[in-house]
Amino acid sequence: MSDSSPHDSERGQEPAVEFTLSGVRSGFTEGTPIALGVAGYGVVFGVLARQAGLSVAEAALMSATVLAGAAQVITIELWDTPIPVLAVIGTTFVVNLRYALMGAALRPWFSQLSPAKAYGSVFFTADENWALTMGELRSGSRKGAYLLGSGLAIWVFWVLSTVVGAVAGSVVSDPATYGLDFVLTAVFVAIAVGLWDGTADFGPWATAFAVAVLGAEFLPGRWYILLGGLAGCLVEVVRFDG
Repeated sequence: MSDSSPHDSERGQEPAVEFTLSGVRSGFTEGTPIALGVAGYGVVFGVLARQAGLSVAEAALMSATVLAGAAQVITIELWDTPIPVLAVIGTTFVVNLRYALMGAALRPWFSQLSPAKAYGSVFFTADENWALTMGELRSGSRKGAYLLGSGLAIWVFWVLSTVVGAVAGSVVSDPATYGLDFVLTAVFVAIAVGLWDGTADFGPWATAFAVAVLGAEFLPGRWYILLGGLAGCLVEVVRFDG
C-alpha cells in the first residue's frame, strides 16, 4: 500500500501507482456488477439501432469502437438517410466533452504511466468505471490498471448486450415496457451513493444538479451535461481554494 494518504492528489501530491495484471483482474472483477447493469442499457441501444436500420454487426461494431452509451443513443435518434453528419458529430462532441473533465481528474495518477498504458486505459473509460476508479485511487490504492480492468468488463458486456438487443430488436418494440429505459439511471444513482463523501459534497452536487436541470429546460441539445459538470467543478474549486 502506498504511504500517501487518500487525499494526496487534492493537495497537489501524486500518489505512486503501478500497472499490473492483478490490477486489471481486480478492476474487471469489481467492475462486473456495474457492467451487468450497463448491459441493460446496451440491450436498449441494440433495439434502437435495429429500429434505425443498422444490422446486428453494425450495431456491435459501433458499441465496440465508440463505447459511449449516451452518445450512441443520441446518434441513433438523429439517424436518417442521408445521415446528418454535422448534427451527429456536433451533438456527440458536446455530450462527450465531460470526458475532458474526467480525464483531468485522473491525471495525478495517470501522469505517472507510460502514454501507451494511460491512453490505452482511457479508451475504455465510461462514466461508471471512471467513478469506481476514482474511488479506488482516492482510497490510496496503487492499482493504475484498475481503470483498464473495469473498463474491459463494461466493454465486454456492452458489446454482448448490444448484440442481444439488436437480435431482439424486431420483438421488443418499446424498451420502456420492460423498464429497460431506467437501467442506466439506476446504475448512476447507485454510483452516486458510493461517491458521496459527506455534507461537504452537498454544495458542488446541488449546484451541478440545479444547473443541469435549468440547462435541460432552457437550452437546446445536450449542453446541460457539460454545464452541470463545469458548475459543480467550479464550486468545488472555489471551496477548496477558499
